[in-house]
Amino acid sequence: LRKVGGDQTVPVTIDKGIEYLEAHLKNRPQNKNWKDTENLAKWSPPNKDPILETKDLVHIYPGDVKALDQINLKIFEGDFVAIIGQNGAGKTTLAKHFIGLLKPTNGKVLVEGQDTVNLSAGELARKVGFVLQNPDHQIFAQTVKEEVSFGPSNLGLSHDEVETRTLDALKIVGLDDRLEAFPYRLSYGDRRKLSVASILSMNPEILIYDEPTTGQDYRGRYQIVEIAKQLNDQGRTCVMITHDMNLVAKYAKRTIVLGLGRILLDGPTSEVFTQVEELAKTYIQPPQVTQLAIGLQKIGLRPDIITIEELQRTLKGQYGLEV
Repeated sequence: LRKVGGDQTVPVTIDKGIEYLEAHLKNRPQNKNWKDTENLAKWSPPNKDPILETKDLVHIYPGDVKALDQINLKIFEGDFVAIIGQNGAGKTTLAKHFIGLLKPTNGKVLVEGQDTVNLSAGELARKVGFVLQNPDHQIFAQTVKEEVSFGPSNLGLSHDEVETRTLDALKIVGLDDRLEAFPYRLSYGDRRKLSVASILSMNPEILIYDEPTTGQDYRGRYQIVEIAKQLNDQGRTCVMITHDMNLVAKYAKRTIVLGLGRILLDGPTSEVFTQVEELAKTYIQPPQVTQLAIGLQKIGLRPDIITIEELQRTLKGQYGLEV
């Protein structure tokens, strides 16, 4: 912002930021034909069968608490999907149906076209991996290597295959030099990585991360989600449940918004974040940069800017500003 305004004062609220940028940009010449060529590809439903699907899914907990209400969605192979919403919106309840921890009260959950009520826990574990919010609820072994090898050891694989999967998974998360370490002597961030590795060693096609950044510093948050991105780039399907909208903006191609057990929004992340009134129903605000862009539509800025990098490219391409 200093580079835009040329002074040393910087606004500290969204409203002041909008005023500041509007004052410095409204009289600048614009290249109205400029398009952000790095942001042309948006998620759209592919013409193929989904890898995960729910049909009229309802889940009612004891006490007549309806956590999910007529959920219909399709997740496709290679998707990177964020599921967001307030506490109690039904996000984790939905995810637990994908791995068979919960069964529908009504409706269906399909994994690769198969109804989960007809699949055993072992069969589902081969297809869907679930990384718990708290790694300490997942870790139980005496060494890092034992922890990661436990899953594949129970899939009927050969010793050599188990060894290969274990070492490969630990290498992906950067713990291949801690094989004999006692898990609870690892830092919280490394225990997080260990919990991811123990799922990766099962080689599931679908990975579900429940609040992957809880309890982590800035660097740790991005390390964990970067692992998910690398796997997604290789074709894995990733579902991320999170309250961190900046992570959603940076990594998720598609975002599903839940509120009181219902789907409020579902679409490309950049479009979802412009639906301010719908997001407010589940107490979510778009990233600050999107709030700025929405406020600056009146001077020609497009509203679906969701990252700082996009804003920088837009200011340069549309206004000739290097920031």
